[in-house]
Amino acid sequence: MLYIVTVDLDNAAFCAEKSFLRVVVVVVGGTVTDIDKLAGSVSNLQAGFESHRYICSSQIATAVYLAYQLRKPVLVEGPAGVGKTELAKTTAEMFELPLIRLQCYEGLDEAKAIYEWKYGKQLLYTQVLKETLDEVLQGAKGFTESVKRLHEFGDIFFSEEFMEPRPLLKALKEENGCVLLIDEVDKSDHEFESLLLEILSEYQVSIPEIGTIKAKAEPPIVFLTSNNTREISDALKRRCLHLYIPFPDTDLEQRIIHARVPEIPPELRRQLVTFIQELRDLDLKKVPAISETIDWARTLLLLHTESLDANLVRDTLNVILKFQEDIDNVDAEITTLISKAIKN
Repeated sequence: MLYIVTVDLDNAAFCAEKSFLRVVVVVVGGTVTDIDKLAGSVSNLQAGFESHRYICSSQIATAVYLAYQLRKPVLVEGPAGVGKTELAKTTAEMFELPLIRLQCYEGLDEAKAIYEWKYGKQLLYTQVLKETLDEVLQGAKGFTESVKRLHEFGDIFFSEEFMEPRPLLKALKEENGCVLLIDEVDKSDHEFESLLLEILSEYQVSIPEIGTIKAKAEPPIVFLTSNNTREISDALKRRCLHLYIPFPDTDLEQRIIHARVPEIPPELRRQLVTFIQELRDLDLKKVPAISETIDWARTLLLLHTESLDANLVRDTLNVILKFQEDIDNVDAEITTLISKAIKN
């Protein structure tokens, strides 16, 4: 059985476009024995990914195999849209583990990534304490003993009962393990990378008021993704296995389209993939990625297309190109590109 829970955590201190952190928790049932069997070899993993419609190279399957066997995080780099996030999501689905996702952004800190105190609950209990203050201090002799009794309640306020776990701490608290996705880590600050070092190396977090909280019996399988918008620190890279996912070659991209859009005719699939491959050789601000290829395949299918033609391609270029400048530049090359796609 599969449950998906999405929670938006509002914080008025952030600006409007960065005012929430979305935590996605996917809860499924699975056993360690089943996962051990599936992750027993690279070939098993590659076949498992394909059965879940994620067509991957042996290099990707090997990285996931090593991540599970060595309990090492994986830093997945590459252009946007090549399947980095989907790799973590498919791994969670394949292993039947909860998926906990942390979407990174500039200004992300420990209060939104690791833990935060339930200030409202602390305030409520403080009000209750005020109302029963005489009862609490009854029998106390002198100022020192009164302060000592109050100090006992202060410690209670900073216990796990009053703590709100965020994605990183949630991942450590999963008793049967989970897949932790730290998405687009390159969009966060260098200071946030420092917060990750302890959890990536020791699978634990240190909270000053409580102490060290370690992972349960099964530590999470961790994926970090990066679009290479900035250089990741050496300290973080040292703690991770490195995986680079490039744009796929023609054969691999055709297999991906066949898996994701199986209804599309083989000849049209060949033409559109060849067209996309030719586009990637042009000087564009943003070349189309796999996600755009899949979207275009679905678009052509909806339009009952049998073969590429100039008018159809012009009408749907906005599906695969995201900048008007790129669309204008490609427009003059459409006839040549279509000719190559059909004759190839």
